[in-house]
Amino acid sequence: MVLGLIAGAVARLLVPGPDPMSIPATILLGVVGSFVGGFLGYVLFDKDFGEGALQPSGVVGSILGAIVVLLVWRAVGGRRHALHR
Repeated sequence: MVLGLIAGAVARLLVPGPDPMSIPATILLGVVGSFVGGFLGYVLFDKDFGEGALQPSGVVGSILGAIVVLLVWRAVGGRRHALHR
C-alpha cells in the first residue's frame, strides 16, 4: 500500500495538470500502475520479476505504470467529458 501511494504520488507529480484525487484514489492509481508496470516489464523483457516486490526496477516500473494509467484515465475521462458538451 505504501508503494502504491508513493508510485501514485510520483506519477501525479510528473504528469502536469490538475488531478483532483483523494489519497485512496492515489493509492489505487499506484497499485494499478504496479500491475501495469509489471505486465509491461514482462512483455518487453520476457522475464518474471518474482525476486521480490521492493526492487529498484519494481519501483520504477510501478511509477511508469502509474503514469500510463493516469494518462489513459485522462484520455478516457476527457473524451467522456467532451461528449457531454
